[in-house]
Order: sequence, then structure tokens, then C-alpha cells
Amino acid sequence: MKQLTNTAKQDNHHIEWGQSIPFYIMHLMPLAALWTGTTAADWITCGVLYAVGMFFITAGYHRFFAHRTFKTGRIMQFIFAVGAQSSAQKGALWWAGHHRDHHKYSDTANDVHSPRHGFWWSHVGWILSSKYMDTKMERIRDFAKYPELRWLDRYHMVPAVALGFFVYLFGGASALFIGFFLSRVLLYHGTFIVNSLAHVIGRPRYETGEDSKNSAIIALLTLGEGWHNNHHYYQSSTSQGFYWWEIDMTYMVLKVMSWMRLVSGLRRPPAHILAENRVQRKPDVNESAAVDMPAFEADAAAHELPALPMLTELPMLSELPDMATLPKLQSTSPMPHRTMR
Repeated sequence: MKQLTNTAKQDNHHIEWGQSIPFYIMHLMPLAALWTGTTAADWITCGVLYAVGMFFITAGYHRFFAHRTFKTGRIMQFIFAVGAQSSAQKGALWWAGHHRDHHKYSDTANDVHSPRHGFWWSHVGWILSSKYMDTKMERIRDFAKYPELRWLDRYHMVPAVALGFFVYLFGGASALFIGFFLSRVLLYHGTFIVNSLAHVIGRPRYETGEDSKNSAIIALLTLGEGWHNNHHYYQSSTSQGFYWWEIDMTYMVLKVMSWMRLVSGLRRPPAHILAENRVQRKPDVNESAAVDMPAFEADAAAHELPALPMLTELPMLSELPDMATLPKLQSTSPMPHRTMR
């Protein structure tokens, strides 16, 4: 794995220690259980909240808001945002906007969390940087048009605080420290290892011009996000596990939700992508300038929801352009089928 220059690191890497204090406190809070003691219910709560939180991160933040690999109604869209933000990883607009930049500049000097900057920076340092604290609205205009999502992005801690309150209300102090705080800390680092390790450990199936790799271990810890090389090669697929043995729990849950008509338009990689299951040479991202990719746009306004709609009867956000119709990356050399975002 290539390293970026020290100059690039110095230009971009400034940690805002004061504003990051809540992040450090989150890591210390589980230690309070040394005084309260714990119960089996606390640890079960921790495990359940980790699994549910990871699902909303991968399905909501990543596959829906960042990549739009499936469709849903406006109420479910809001639920995905609330569920994802209960992880205390900032707003859905913030998360998805920065992630789109990661794919635009993957493993170049402008990649917000490339491991080429170093493990610490890619794992957690960039989140504590003053440079990346603002939401990149220009990169997420398709979802920023919804006032409820803008409100959630502005008050991004509301879902997490509400979840913590309910855990304390029903489980007491030990459930708060273990069930809530410990599960949030585990979610932090479960999410972060995709940034710091999924470009380092594992094996690539496709040559994508950057360092992404597939790792079964990371996939199990993150409900499917470890099939990272698959994802970088064909980002339009809802399922990041391309073959039956590549377990992707997030996709399985979304599939069940599609049977209930809560989501629609789930995508799998087409046959020609599966046929290319070998490493193919593409130019390294550092050999030429990153290709500029326009931000997502949605041309039409959102459908109005009927009065008191049932979740199974919600209108779909069909005005969002189909990922398959978006323009592909252009390059001066032949490249495999790598779709935008």
C-alpha cells in the first residue's frame, strides 16, 4: 500500500481536540459499570443494540443515503436516518456527503480517510478534524432538499440521546453504561475498521485503481460491509456479497423488508460483473488526477404522502434517478464496469 506525502498529511490533518471531548467521554462511560455492576440483560441489550445500530449504519447511512442502491418511502427514509443517527455518528447528510467524497477520491490525497494517510488518521483521526466537521451539502443535494433530514442533520445527537434515555428508563444505570454507551463505542470502531482495515487486509477480486479488499472477518463484524472490493468495483449493488458464500446480513434484512413493501428496487450485480471475477488492471489513482464526479441531483420534488399512510402503502421516491442511468466514470484507458457512487 502506497503512502501519501507528508506535505499532504500536514495540509489536511488537524484534530480539533476541544470539540472532540464528547467522543472521548463516550469511550469512558462504560467504565462506570465498574461501580454499578452489570446484569445479563445489560450485555444482551448491548449486543442487540450493536446489531440493530450496525444494520441502520450499513443500510441507512451507506447503502441508501450515500449510494441510493434501493428506494423507500419518505417515512421509512426518515426512520433509516433516525436509526442510523442513534449510533452517534453525526447526521445522515454529513455521513453520506463525506462518504461520496471517499469514493470520488479513493486513496488519493483528497480521500477523507484513506489508510495511505496512516492507520490512526483513517480509523478515527479524520472524524476529530476541524476540516471535516461541516456537512458537505453540495455533495448530498438530493437528500438535503428534505427539511426533516436537514433538521436531523443539524440536531444529529437527538436520536442517540433519546435512545440512551429509554435504555436508562427501562434498564437503569448499568444498562445505560453497558447496553447504550458500550454498544455505541463498539459501533464506532466497527464502522471505522471499514475505513482503516478494509483497504489493508483481505484480498481484492477486482482491480479498482485503489486499495479496497474483501474480508470475511470484517463482513461478519459489520453485517456485510467487509466485501469492500466488490462494493468499490460495482457500487450500485445493494448486496455487497456477490456470491452465496459472501454473507451479507444487511442485504438479507433488506430483502425481507422488500417482501413487506417497506423498501423496493434492491439491486444485485449483473451477470457481466460476476463474469469479471478476477483482478484486472486499471490505472492506480495516484498515476493520474482523480476523475471529477458531479454530486447527485434529483430533478423532481418529493411525492406528498397520503393522510395517515400505512408503512406498507407508502409511495416510493421514484423521482430519484435510477443508479443504473447515472453516467459512468470516464477515463482515458479502458476500465471495467465501475458505476458512479
